[in-house]
Amino acid sequence: MPYEPKTYADVAKTIDHSLLQPFLTDAEMRAGCELARRYDVASVCIKPSAVKLAVEVLKGSTVAVGTTIGFPHGGHRTDVKVFESQKAMEDGAKELDMVVNIGDVLGGEYGRVAHDIEQVVRTAHSGGAIVKVIFENCYLKPEQIRELCRICGETGADFVKTSTGYGTGGATIDDLKLMRASSPAQVKVKAAGGVRDLEKAIEVIGLGVSRIGASATAAILDPWRARLGLPAIESSQGSTPTSSY
Repeated sequence: MPYEPKTYADVAKTIDHSLLQPFLTDAEMRAGCELARRYDVASVCIKPSAVKLAVEVLKGSTVAVGTTIGFPHGGHRTDVKVFESQKAMEDGAKELDMVVNIGDVLGGEYGRVAHDIEQVVRTAHSGGAIVKVIFENCYLKPEQIRELCRICGETGADFVKTSTGYGTGGATIDDLKLMRASSPAQVKVKAAGGVRDLEKAIEVIGLGVSRIGASATAAILDPWRARLGLPAIESSQGSTPTSSY
């Protein structure tokens, strides 16, 4: 049976509203945070420089503030990723989306990959934050994805995530199925890149996806509210542009 969400939160609370486009101004990121608050999504995933702004706008809401670590290519030194994680949490971030060192994965340097993830996870958990590990699946083979899922389980990562939105491709159904099947039950799955409408969101949630990284939040949730007979969310000027994320 296809998955059928029942409540507004069944869809809204899977969405991490993406505010990562490099051209976004403070005003646009503020507007994006306000949109996330109005739609009561799970979180915003905002540029590291704007974490304090997001915390200010979202104070008193149920929307978490998240940011990126080692974004978008994952090639930062591990100690830099740790420092970045510490500073993000000092600014108020509660969710950290870190990119693996993609070259190390492709080169089979799994010991280095595991150390990189483990150090960020340990730092994040000591500060009360969770970690979503971004694989960038468009560059990887299925066996590499499976190995990353195993490592994430062993290192205590909270989520495995498909993509940055800035590679050559985003979340695919095959990859999501593989990640869910290859990850321990306690490790959740986040789809990022290409989920732009309600039907796609419902499809991936039905596969076991717990979070969706998207900038098309209104395009996903407006039809869902209409289907449930809920009042429309009032729009405001200066809403953030959508992207492939």
